[in-house]
Amino acid sequence: MLLIVIALFIVFLLLGIPISLVLAMTSLTYLFLGDLTSLMSSAPQKMFSGLDNFGLLAVPLFMLAGELMNGGGITKRLVAFAKVLIGHYRGGLAYVTVIANMFLASILGSANAQAAMMSKVMVPEMEKEGYPRDFSAAITLASSIVAPIIPPSMLFIIYGTLTGASIADLFMAGIIPGILMGIGFVIVIGYMNYKHQFPKSERASLRDAFRTFLQVIPAMLIPFTIIYGILGGIFTPTESAAIACVIAFIIGFVYRELKLSSIPEILVNTVINTAIISYLIVTANLFGFVIAYEQIPQLVAESMLSLSENPLVFLLLVNLFLLLVGTVLDGIAALIILVPVMMPLLATYQIDPVHFGVIICINLTIGLLTPPVGTGLFIVSSIAKVKFERLVVAIMPFLAMAIVILLILTYWEDAVMWIPNLMKN
Repeated sequence: MLLIVIALFIVFLLLGIPISLVLAMTSLTYLFLGDLTSLMSSAPQKMFSGLDNFGLLAVPLFMLAGELMNGGGITKRLVAFAKVLIGHYRGGLAYVTVIANMFLASILGSANAQAAMMSKVMVPEMEKEGYPRDFSAAITLASSIVAPIIPPSMLFIIYGTLTGASIADLFMAGIIPGILMGIGFVIVIGYMNYKHQFPKSERASLRDAFRTFLQVIPAMLIPFTIIYGILGGIFTPTESAAIACVIAFIIGFVYRELKLSSIPEILVNTVINTAIISYLIVTANLFGFVIAYEQIPQLVAESMLSLSENPLVFLLLVNLFLLLVGTVLDGIAALIILVPVMMPLLATYQIDPVHFGVIICINLTIGLLTPPVGTGLFIVSSIAKVKFERLVVAIMPFLAMAIVILLILTYWEDAVMWIPNLMKN
């Protein structure tokens, strides 16, 4: 019966049915075919328990902060500031895209949202300057994957609620990996710039640079407040999300771009996006319930231990497996399904849950770039009006660099854990 359910899961995915519905349909099919009436009665409780967690309140709050930022003109000021800093160098606008994405990552926390937003802003601007459109779309998509790594991060919040790992530690552990990922993409651009001689913008006057710097200071209050507040123990990650909303709301009016008439649309967008993620969490939790009933975590643990007792080999196998999973499954769904399966193995292999959380979240984020089902590819291809095949080819150097950075972080635990350990000392 389990094989039939797995086959149905694959068929539903290939038919293009949304992953949240696939998880629900597969789980219910299993319960009906197995005549598990006793489990059917507890299924609604299991689904609700997936959302009954205070930490998940940060998800809609950070989404609201992102919507307020976008509507309040904060996004374009961050991009303008990055352009003033390095836009006048050859290939400067490509570097600007990476730097601007790193700035925004410290506020948005969602790769798909960031990819969609930055595609509208940067791809036309880069094409106007003379960059190939497929390259512009590729660098915009690639650099957006730092969003779930640099805090705040939706994936870290969900991982923390699933495992009990400190969300504050996860946030801090994501800072160095996010910066390394950005540096890796800058290196790729530098190499391609050497080969193709990309264009450069005019240098901004000292007066314009100073004016842009003054304009961006209020926008930088948001990431500074979030990181300083969590590091200082002033508030929790969930509370920091509420504070980020308040600051974004005030700054939007300071910039005179956030109008009261636009608030209803911002709230509706936040509710819709929150509902999508919440439904995904609910259905993935039900699917996880089925997996637990079939004792799949125990089977996976036994299989892994039979292959190797070396934690380095285990981490390599996990990376390969998650990179494959990321090509077909949404990051949040994969996280909720796989974390309960893999958590029992961490104690056996003596792996830090925070370090593992960063590894698994980076893995699943890279999945946004990988065909055939990388959602980031479809989003940017549609918005930037670039053929899917051309975007896949253009993204390959950045995908290769992302995997190299992933392997470095997998085997260099101190790079991930340095800031969390510093906080404890």
